[in-house]
Amino acid sequence: MSCCSDFGCNKGTKILAVIFDLDGTLVDTGRAGRYVLTEFLAKYGKELDMEKEGKKRLGMTQKESAAIFVKDYELPLTPDQFIEEITPHYRERWADAKALPGANRLIKHLQKNRVPLALASNSIHEYIEAKISHHKGWKESFSVILGSDQVKSGKPSPYLFEEAAKEMGVDAINCLVIEDSFVGVQAANAAKMKVVAVPSRKEADCYVVADVVLHSLLEFQPQLWGLPHFDDWVDKALPIEPIHLSGLYVTGSLYETTGNAAFSLPDQVVGLYIGWAKVDTDRRNLKILNVCLIDDNSEDKSEQKMEINLVGYIKALDKELTSTELEKLTEYKSLARASLDLPSFSYI
Repeated sequence: MSCCSDFGCNKGTKILAVIFDLDGTLVDTGRAGRYVLTEFLAKYGKELDMEKEGKKRLGMTQKESAAIFVKDYELPLTPDQFIEEITPHYRERWADAKALPGANRLIKHLQKNRVPLALASNSIHEYIEAKISHHKGWKESFSVILGSDQVKSGKPSPYLFEEAAKEMGVDAINCLVIEDSFVGVQAANAAKMKVVAVPSRKEADCYVVADVVLHSLLEFQPQLWGLPHFDDWVDKALPIEPIHLSGLYVTGSLYETTGNAAFSLPDQVVGLYIGWAKVDTDRRNLKILNVCLIDDNSEDKSEQKMEINLVGYIKALDKELTSTELEKLTEYKSLARASLDLPSFSYI
């Protein structure tokens, strides 16, 4: 993760508006999309090759992505036929696509402080409207909503962001873009805007070209950009919208076993989280720290089915704990216990 100095990120340029990407930045549509593609290919006797998929279609327009997909899997369809056949399946899944960690919090915070917001996506406008319709208050929060079908060309061209700034009545230099894809960051750079990247693990290129790279929107510090700071921390922890997941717990690690996207962990959940666990062999509620049980008195230490509700966030951490952080594990456990005893972090 790259970050700005204590003196801020905007270096004298006042940020007056924020422009968000949608897919992978605010909503976890990528995970839902993979389920759709897997089911779709099965009808044609094909299997989704995740290694081959990689990141090559991230940020592309619908038609660009469809053409490549049809060619890669040698489907007996034209790109237009592919779009027509698969779109109803996507629409069904979009209803289950969850807001990514910190998305609702940041949108509400900026709207509350009257910061103009725009949504600029490589999806077509009709699909953007369909996706955000499942998230309360989102449509009303954005003064501008733009799809790639409303400009000359989509990202990595700057036109989406330039048009968003124009419609908000704000100069490009005073806009901050929040993106998840390399092509989106390229577009923001081309538009001469500041850009924060919140990429998936596949989008490592963002680290080179973005002003700041974060693991999740929970790490975003608006005050570094001259925007109003958050005031929702409770002591040393942040209450979050619950993140639900389930899987097989084996000696400190949780292995996801469900096919339900609602119970899957987004890539952006990286850091120190606290919450509650329920194990099939012991119906008591157990406090958890990441996947480290801190008050588990059950005698059965073998494989156990577990459901987890993450309800709080403490700090950013990389996937692997450093030796220094491991030494502080006792301190983190103490902080987790204290926080989970507060009403703000009650079991849901």
